[in-house]
Amino acid sequence: MSDQARPRVLVTGGSIAGPALAWGLVREGFQPVVLERSPRRRSAGQNIDIRGLGREIVERMGIRDAVLGRLTGEAGTRFITETGHVYAEVARQEGRDGPTAELEILRGELAGILLGSIADDVEVRYGDFVVGADQDANGVDVRFDSGRRERFELLLVAEGRSSRTRRLLMPEQTTHRDKGLNVAFGTIDRRPEDDDWWYFMTTTQGRVVNARPDNVGTIRASVSFPARSAEFETLPAEAQIDHLRTRFRGAGWQTERILDGFAARPEEFYTDRWGQVVMSRWSEGRVGVLGDAAWGSGPTGMGTTLALVGAHVLAGELGRSLREPGGTHTGAFARYERLLRRYVDSAQGLAPGMPRLMHPMTSAGLVVTRALHRVVTSGVLRPVVEKAVITTQKHEPRLPEYPRLRASGTALTRAPGGV
Repeated sequence: MSDQARPRVLVTGGSIAGPALAWGLVREGFQPVVLERSPRRRSAGQNIDIRGLGREIVERMGIRDAVLGRLTGEAGTRFITETGHVYAEVARQEGRDGPTAELEILRGELAGILLGSIADDVEVRYGDFVVGADQDANGVDVRFDSGRRERFELLLVAEGRSSRTRRLLMPEQTTHRDKGLNVAFGTIDRRPEDDDWWYFMTTTQGRVVNARPDNVGTIRASVSFPARSAEFETLPAEAQIDHLRTRFRGAGWQTERILDGFAARPEEFYTDRWGQVVMSRWSEGRVGVLGDAAWGSGPTGMGTTLALVGAHVLAGELGRSLREPGGTHTGAFARYERLLRRYVDSAQGLAPGMPRLMHPMTSAGLVVTRALHRVVTSGVLRPVVEKAVITTQKHEPRLPEYPRLRASGTALTRAPGGV
């Protein structure tokens, strides 16, 4: 099919969901353009998980070997006290997704793999963003910050939770649920005594400290704490680090080292306010939304998986509508949402009391939280907990087979179900 015959589609967002969607759209007969607001590819970011159905998607895309070659090497998860004493741990196991998933990779590494998979087929633009769009029966006229104007048949939003394009085009369909939790992320130097376990420290006053290995010779760390106000996120970076030093003073373990590391690498320090995006529907006319822009839920462990699954299903359903007599984008959007809505909703359904339960304020609360950690890592109860709490895979759909969305050399399996 010539480029002239391929419907042009604008995909906004160049991290995970956007490139994965573009990969599928090319194979389904579209001509996607990927737009990323950042002036260059974003290589920074923390550890992310590919769980459950996400593993099936990387198999179908033919990128599993590339992912396996860039895993962080995380051996498992250790829950520790303020003195560094390990009171519960669970090792990473092949084929199982505990706190440490089978596939742990840096966000920047996975984005690089996905962008590499479309490098020969898709135009990727950096340093611009959508400032307006007008739809009609045949397409979408898009206005860009650069002053450029173009027409596309579809506009697909694959940005982050705070998606500017979604807020611009679908504000009435969007609700944001603030979970009252501030998280600060950064990269620190690795020391000879550091090993490859994820260390998770919880203490009183709602303070949690994490340190995780990566595959590039550093440590990825984060600290989190509850707060009613979102003021912390609006502070300059230096003021944020000063606030963290005050808030985490005396917290124990390696907290001071981590905060010093944040200050030493300001270019990799960033913060987030944990919240959920809930949309009443994921499309409006010729505009569709997926990934964190549609259902972002903060660090639940399911964001990357949902982005990959959403991209795969949306591309497949749009391809089906393109080829079937009488097929429309409206029908494709409806099937996409019908297949994934319960799955996404369940992933957003955090256990009651989260994240407060994981950020105890008192010594009594800390006893309860540590008891929960022991349950999570219990050999007897672990499978039940993983299904109900950690991986949050209730209502996991049976993925349709999309024959075009198989990389060459990957075998077709029996179609596990339809929409």
